[in-house]
Amino acid sequence: QVQLVESGGGLVQAGGSLRLSCAASGRTFTTLAWFRQPPGKERNFVAAITRGSGSTRYTDSVKGRFTISRDNAKNTVYLQMNSLKPEDTAAYYCAASNIYAITTTSTTYPYWGQGTQVTVSS
Repeated sequence: QVQLVESGGGLVQAGGSLRLSCAASGRTFTTLAWFRQPPGKERNFVAAITRGSGSTRYTDSVKGRFTISRDNAKNTVYLQMNSLKPEDTAAYYCAASNIYAITTTSTTYPYWGQGTQVTVSS
């Protein structure tokens, strides 16, 4: 049974940092990604990383502040978030696929975690 379990969310002041983790079980995945969904808004791509080459891609608003990484031995993906802003407040979701290409469209990821809330206060 495939499971993605996120952890690491919480409440932080603007300028602070958080590290999200997503542990996958049941199989390995080629591409692991993070999406986020602010209250009342649609779910949007944040970052993704491929297995093997470790290629990464970020949405423009987080470049230079967020870093995605993965530990293939642990089948886990991380999202280090620095210099957090109130507009980063959202539920953050881990997603996985076996497409060896980074896509930013949520419908291309068949596996999802339950989400973890990140709240950044001003």
